[in-house]
Parts: sequence; C-alpha cells; structure tokens
Amino acid sequence: MKKIFLLLLFSTFASHAQVQTITPTVTPNPFERNQSITITVQGSQINEATWGVTGNALYLWAWMQDVNGNALGDCPTNGTWTASSEANRLTYNSGTDTYTITFIPQTFYNNTVFGKMGFLVKAKDGSGDKKTNDNIFNVGAFQMTLSSPTENSNTIISTSTNASVVASNTGGAATYTLKANGVTVSGPTTTTFFTAGPLVTQNTVFTLECTQGATTIVKRFSYIFNPGIISQALPAGKLDGINYDAADATKATLVLNAPYKDFIYVAGSFNNWQPTASHAMKKDPTTGKFWLEITGLTPGQAYAYQYWVCDVTSRPANSPAVVKTADPFSTLVLSPFDDPQIVTLGVYPGLPVYATIAPGQEREVTVLQTGPTAWWNYTWSTATTNFVKPKKKDLVIYEALVRDFDANRTYQDLINKIDYFKNLKINAIQLMPVMEFEGNESWGYNTVFHMAADKRYGPPAKLKEFIDLCHQNGIAVILDLALNHVFGRSPLERMWMLDTDNDGWSNGTGYKVSAENPYCNQDAMHSYNVGTDLNHFREPDNLTNTYTVRTIQTWIQDYKVDGFRWDLTKGFTNQCPPAVSGGQETCTNGYRSDRVAKLKWYADKQWELDPNFLVIFEHLGNGGSYDEEVEWTNYLRSGDVKGIMQWRKITDGYANIMKGNFGDVSGVTDPSNRFVGYAESHDEERLMYKAIHDGGANQTFGDLTKALQRLPAIGAIHLLVPGPKMIWHFGELGWDDSLWTCNAGNVSFSAPDCKLDTKPQPQWVENWLGDTNRGAVYNTWSKLIDLKINENVFENGTYAWNLATVGTPRLDVYTSTSQTAALSYAFVRTNFSNNTLVTSGGFPFIGTWYNLMDNSTIEVTSTTQSISIEPGGFRLYGNKPTTLANNDFNLINTVSLYPNPTNGSFSIKGQVAKVEVYSITGQKVKSFESIPSEDYQFDVSDLSNGVYLVKAIDSNNSSKSMKLIKQ
Repeated sequence: MKKIFLLLLFSTFASHAQVQTITPTVTPNPFERNQSITITVQGSQINEATWGVTGNALYLWAWMQDVNGNALGDCPTNGTWTASSEANRLTYNSGTDTYTITFIPQTFYNNTVFGKMGFLVKAKDGSGDKKTNDNIFNVGAFQMTLSSPTENSNTIISTSTNASVVASNTGGAATYTLKANGVTVSGPTTTTFFTAGPLVTQNTVFTLECTQGATTIVKRFSYIFNPGIISQALPAGKLDGINYDAADATKATLVLNAPYKDFIYVAGSFNNWQPTASHAMKKDPTTGKFWLEITGLTPGQAYAYQYWVCDVTSRPANSPAVVKTADPFSTLVLSPFDDPQIVTLGVYPGLPVYATIAPGQEREVTVLQTGPTAWWNYTWSTATTNFVKPKKKDLVIYEALVRDFDANRTYQDLINKIDYFKNLKINAIQLMPVMEFEGNESWGYNTVFHMAADKRYGPPAKLKEFIDLCHQNGIAVILDLALNHVFGRSPLERMWMLDTDNDGWSNGTGYKVSAENPYCNQDAMHSYNVGTDLNHFREPDNLTNTYTVRTIQTWIQDYKVDGFRWDLTKGFTNQCPPAVSGGQETCTNGYRSDRVAKLKWYADKQWELDPNFLVIFEHLGNGGSYDEEVEWTNYLRSGDVKGIMQWRKITDGYANIMKGNFGDVSGVTDPSNRFVGYAESHDEERLMYKAIHDGGANQTFGDLTKALQRLPAIGAIHLLVPGPKMIWHFGELGWDDSLWTCNAGNVSFSAPDCKLDTKPQPQWVENWLGDTNRGAVYNTWSKLIDLKINENVFENGTYAWNLATVGTPRLDVYTSTSQTAALSYAFVRTNFSNNTLVTSGGFPFIGTWYNLMDNSTIEVTSTTQSISIEPGGFRLYGNKPTTLANNDFNLINTVSLYPNPTNGSFSIKGQVAKVEVYSITGQKVKSFESIPSEDYQFDVSDLSNGVYLVKAIDSNNSSKSMKLIKQ
C-alpha cells in the first residue's frame, strides 16, 4: 500500500530526501489481534541525520488492511503526516541500538476485524520523504501464501498455457477454490497445501479463495495474451483520451499514445474488468497510437476503465512488463486512496464508489459517461459567455487556496462567500492548483491528472458554478498551473516507470523512469525540481507539448477560465543537466533560449483560444532570467492586448516600511503593466507576522493593534500604484499567523517545516470582519481597490515615489501636474511612526484638495501647507473629488438605522428602495423590497444573535452599509 495520505509538495522546491529501507521484526509472529506484540527496528538501518532528526525521535505511521489487502484506514493515534502523535513514538534502546514499540493490535488500531497490519517509520514531520519503506505483517494464525504465481502478478503469454498454481496455509486445513474470470476451475478442496494447473486460453484473472471458519483470504493473479499488432487506421478527428460521439451516445472511442509499448488492453466496468481479445487496442500504422471503440454503452451511466499497458520487446531493465493505469487525459478519475475520505466527508454527492465500480482493481481508474446527463455537462450563463476580462493594468488579483479558505474546504465555501469578494471590489481570483493531486490535503502542486478537477473540493459542476458566479459579479478566474513535473500516480510516469522492488510504483531512489519515457526526463534539467521533471523538448513527436496544449484547451474551453499562473517557469528548460558547466543553479538562472521559445509557444496556444487570455509566469527572474521576463512581457504586447505577465515579489520592502524602517518598494510595478506586484503570496511570510515577530529595529514588535492600524496605509502605497496587483487571502483582514504555522498551532520553519500544513479558520470563527481594527483594513482596502480600478488617474497615471524619508513614504500618481476639470493628480502621505506627524503637505498646486477616502475638503493656500497624520495613518489627497458613487456620500448624510442594538426589528431613516441583511461573513440572510414607508419595521427576530451588515439601497442604486447588532 503506497503511503500518500498527506503527500504535500514544497512550492519552494526543495529536493526530497531518499526513502530508507528497513526490515523490522515482530515478536511473536504469527500473532493474534488481542496479543501483545513488539516491533523492533535496527538503528543501523536508519540514518536519522538525513531527516534532521534529533533525540532519536522516530515514529510509527500505521494502517490497517483486510485479509485481502484492501485498505481499512489509518491507526487513530498516527497524528498527521507532518506532526506525528507522541503516542506512536518509538523507544530508542542505546544498549542494542534498536527502536521498539509494544502494543496490543486491536487496542492500538481500535479495530477487531483487520487482517493485515501495515506500518513505516518516519520523522515527526514526514514531508520530503522522511520515512522508510512500507512493511506489511499478517494478523492471526490463519494465513495463506501464494507461492506461484506471485500475488497480483501479470504473466504475458503468446499461446495456450497451463498455469502452475501453488499455495499453502497455516492454522489447519482450509477450503480452496480457484476461479478463472469468476468461474470455478478447481475445488472446493480442503487441504493445507493446494496445487492446480488450469489451461489458460484467453485473458484470465484468477482468484484463489482460501476459507477457514468465517475468514476467507483471496489472492489474485492474471495471465494476459499477447494479441500481436492489430493494425488499423485511427478514425479521423480522434484525439488522445476519450472521444465522445455526438450522434451516438452508446459509444466512445479511446485513444492512447504509448511509444515503445507492444500491446494494450482496455479493462473496465463495461467488460467486468476482464478484457477479451475484442478489447485489445488497435494500432494506427501512421501515428503508432493505440485506439479502441467501446460500444453498447448506456447513456447517462457512469463507467470506469484502465489501460493494461504491456511491453515484451526490448523492455528496459526493471521496467514492468504490465502497467495498469488510468488515462493520462482523464477529466475525472476515481482513486482507492483518496476517495474513501471524500465519500465520508460528503463533499462530492453522487461520486461513483471505487469498490463498487472497480471491484478488485488497484490504483486510479478513469470515468467515462455519455449523454446529456453526463457529469461534465454544465449550462453557462450569458455572464460567462459574454464575459469581458478586466484590463491587465487594472487587475487586483485575490490569490486563494480552496483548502484553507473555509472550514469545509470546498468550492461551495467560495460560492457562499461571493459577496465577501464582491464587497472587497477585487476583479480577479487566482486559485492555487485545483487539478487532481495526490492525497486530499495539499497545496496542489503535486498534480497527477492535469485535466481533472480534484474531487476533495467538490464536483466539477461546483467549480464551474463558482467560475460562472464570479463572471456574474465581474470577477475573472485564474488558475495556478503546475506543468513542470508530475508525481508517481501520473500515467506519464507510470507507463515508463522503473520499479526495482516490484511494488507497483516507480523507484523511491535512483531513476524513476526509463530513458524511453517520451514525457519525462530521467534527470531533472534545472535546479528547482520536485517529482519527475517533464520534458517539453523531446522531438520530433513531442508528446508533452500535446499534453500541455490539451490541458490548456480543457480549462479554457470546458471551464471557461480567464487566465493561468504558470508555476515555476524556470523549470521549462532542457539546457541545465546536473553536471552542466558552471553549475545547475547558475545555468537555471541564466538566459535559456529554449525556455524563452517554448513558453512563447505555449502563450500563443492560449491566445489562439482566447486572444485576451491572462498569461502569468512565476519566474522571479534575476540576471539572465530577468532578461527573459522583459522579453516575454513585450511579446506581442499592444496596449492591453497580449504580453505575458510576471510575478513581482516586494515582501521585504513592505514589511520594512510597516515596521517603521526604510523599504524599497519601487519595483512593485513596471511601465509595461505586465508585472503583478505583491507583498504577500502563498510562498511569502505574512506581513503581519513579520511586523509583530521580527526583532531588531521594529516599532510594531509584539503589538498586534499597532500593526493592524498600519496595514490600511500599506494598502494605499501598494494597491494605488498603477499596474496589476495581487493580495494573498486574508491579508485584507490582517492575518497574523505565520505561513509556517503547524497543525498543532506552533510555528516551525524546519524539522518540521510546517509551511504546507493545513491552516485554521480564525477569520470566520473569530468574526474578524466584525473586529474594529481588522474590519477597518478590509473596508479601507475595498475603497482603495475601487479607486484603483475605476479612477482614470490610477489606471493611466504616471507615478513617482519618495521613499527617502524613513517612516513616511510618499506615492504620487498623476495624469497632469496642473489643475484640471477631472481628478488628475493624487498623492499618498503615510505615517509609519508612533507619533502624530505634522509636516508639509507638499501639494503640487494650491486650491481645493479632497481626501479621496471620504471626499472631505482642505483649502490649500500654500504648497507647503502643513497636514497632520495620526500614528500609523495615511492621507490620500486628490485635486478633485472621486467620481465613484457620489450619491453614496449623500446617503451617508441622510440614511441611518435605529434602534441599534435591536432584539426584533429595526427601521431606517431616509428614503430607500431595498434593504439587504448580510451575515458578517458576507452571506445574504434577509432581503426587503418595495419599502412602503420611512418608518417601516424590518423584522429580524428570526435571526440568531450577533453582528450583521445592513445594506440600504436607494432608487438610484446607490448604497450604504451599516453594522447592526441583534441581541
């Protein structure tokens, strides 16, 4: 059983440590569930230093299987993968240099029916492969051993053959029954030693059942006939993966490109997972692609299938003769590893159950479903079909991780919070990878099926509903895309994997794939690799290009997304092998011509499908690689059209300013309007944490309130700079927990590195939006974003910085340096100090100036006229009032809410046409229309006690939001 329960991928791209091999002993053996046992591991077999382990702190990670090897769950005292429970810590015995742990299995596992006990040894934080190999021990005196053939083996034959089946059992006589494709061919026979030699004339899945009392042990093995090459032309227009027939929902054509493989069968629920000769794939003589038309399908019924990929000719050493794998072009896969938890959580209603649709199978299977009720169908609103993307220079992107956005960790959580996004006024949401990844709790960069939406977050229809809802509210959706590498469950790795220990997975150490692999490099060709490096340059048949383009097409055409953020673009090169002259790191950060050309080509493919598609690279270039960024930025750029956008990190600069020190943030934008500036991202420490916890010259050290009071000013000198910007989720509420917060609540930057741990949800549980200081950040940033997006000066203005005066950086943005009839000059003055700042305003010219946060006025008679700014505050002055929601300012003066607090109803003073009541998390809970009179009683007696937001809307659709306390 492959241990991938909480496999998490470092987006910082650290190299993985090697898995260490142990051969533990269990005393006594055999043993019963209610018997005390001791597991012993020789200390000489584990190099603790390679895992960063101190104090001999090693832990048992344990799981259960039934007698037939099917998963039954983890040991309840495991803890988490990155924070093992102390209950599972092994005892180190210095005299014998051994690690031991003693327990009663049924008590330890809290289970009385399991038949196999699995475990490995790991560091407390098991990320980065800080673990040993898996070990499985049988439980109970009754055990059956299949000596020949090997359990789960696949034997390829060319002619009819007599199988040699040899098995034995312990615990006394048992009853054996051998079945071939479900039909009994030998037995029942009662014995302790069983032999049989059935004739095999076709593809046969054998099951040997051994029963003693109420327990039945089942072993499986297969014989697969080599059908030879079945040469037949691939029908025109068929693509890799599933090809549905628009005119006939009873059939579908499967296509697989598998160079160097000899023959392939399709096994699925439509043939009871027992493919006959009619399910051997044909081979196109021109392209070499394998294909098969599946007929007799019932429209609307979900089917599942796998490819049995077979190799007998010039097979590389340690390359399996048979690999069973899902379709690499899957858009929905079922997993025996991940799906049980998904079903238990209830986050994917109607998900086909793996054990039901694929009984007795292993590893992922692909779902196929025809007809108008198929899972992939969705009716898009006109808001999506007619959606106009925000201008690149106006973008305010909200980066979010579905897993850590809300407690249920689903797409529905995002749907429920659409008003939270809308009220913040952002115009783009960027989701960290949502493509099918290994495990159920991950950042998503360990992607294995790039065209399938991960099921832990909900059905694909829910993701489409969220995208559609965003478009209805003027918000673009950008997806994070990790196409630099794949992980072990991916068919791109599996079909050409090397499996030295024959455990059905690619090697844990050494090369993971053979040199034949048309998708993957054996050696990573850059210095930041994780997983298996994808080769985007293997010519002439560049299958990785095909896979990448199909991925692009899937998300643009099927999911209607508006952009991609391409992860780790420095990895898209084949010019930097490990032994490259000058060093791999230097090479990777230099100018790489193959990388420049390839990523331009991929940009073209996106723009062919959508000329206004948002293409963003995470390159973070320096030296030669920065020259690449400039070249991409200018590629086909014309006004707001095309030109590749780049991530631009300015974390330290903003953090230093917030602490009251000098910080250079001038690089947060670029005149090209193609650099996405940010102070925080999923990879960077929180500004608030740095402000509160960094030592040295830091005025906000240990002071949460002071740091929160300075955060609105940070927004002013970040969001108002012309050009695209990004914020990382909950920065707008002053998230102050470290990015390295562990599951246990502590902070750890190494051993363990808790960066990838699942985070809590204090922003909702503690009602941050209702907190005075945190709510002020959200509301101020909302106003600033509104100004940035909608006022011409912040869209098209020239900007200038004055950062020299420590503690009071200044930003000027202007389209004219003299008075005009419209808002054409705005400047921000800040005060990142502990004292009130009284200083020369530095007004560009005299006259009436306006505080753009509330349109209040100041009469300026001298350009050096003094202004006063409170500690941690800022002023945003403009030469004209903002044109945004001018009626809103009238409402502020005329509309009020009373009584407040209330225990049953409230009234609104002033003329309003509609009133809406929202929970503090942004969900609409009440709505009142056609208000008959000014003294109308708005009944909220049915609402729970707490804080709500009341939105009053007049006949001009102007609005005002007011806080209401229900008690």
